[in-house]
Amino acid sequence: MPDLRVLVVEDDPVAAEAHRTYVDRLPGFTCVGIASTAARALQVLSRGDVDLVLLDMNLPDGHGLDVVRRMRAQGNQTDVVAVTAAREVAAVQAAARIGVVQYVLKPFAYETLRDRLTAYARQRRAAEAGQVVADQDEVDRLLHPARTSSVPKGLAGSVLDRVVQLLGNREGWTAEEIATALGTSRITARRYLEHLADQGQALRTQRYDGRSGRPKVEYSWVAES
Repeated sequence: MPDLRVLVVEDDPVAAEAHRTYVDRLPGFTCVGIASTAARALQVLSRGDVDLVLLDMNLPDGHGLDVVRRMRAQGNQTDVVAVTAAREVAAVQAAARIGVVQYVLKPFAYETLRDRLTAYARQRRAAEAGQVVADQDEVDRLLHPARTSSVPKGLAGSVLDRVVQLLGNREGWTAEEIATALGTSRITARRYLEHLADQGQALRTQRYDGRSGRPKVEYSWVAES
């Protein structure tokens, strides 16, 4: 099966480049372009050489859901994954009604997008092969795919995403501060922070508080704004 061709629709250049990097790291996926506006996205989609759209909801010239509606009105059935900070329940429900296949909240760890797109590719291959479902449980898994996280052993995907969200909400966190926010030990918090730093998604710096001679390690989110 050839690589799935992905269009990233995102107006923030840092986030757009991060998403392109994530896609190109995934076997079986290739980013074929970035569109920073709704108009540009529709123009690229009109060429018919895109298999999947990673779509932000808040674009400078329109809402992402309007992009999907215009796509469908034009007969374009390209699959869409919402990649957005929009958390309104109404937006999530509206996205599901018009056929958005996944809804991923920003900011997120690389593993989150990897797992979602891997599940999407698996389902797409099964559909193209004409496979049939065995029972209701399999139907439920197809409609509501369980997130099978492949984060390192000992780390939980849900906690990792929470750490990412905290890092994205403010500049600079120590392991102690993350531990307090999560309700975990400092050692546990540091494992998640070090994982993100090792992946290039968090930056380590030193914080001097003036009260002691030993600086603390501070972590900042760098993969997207």
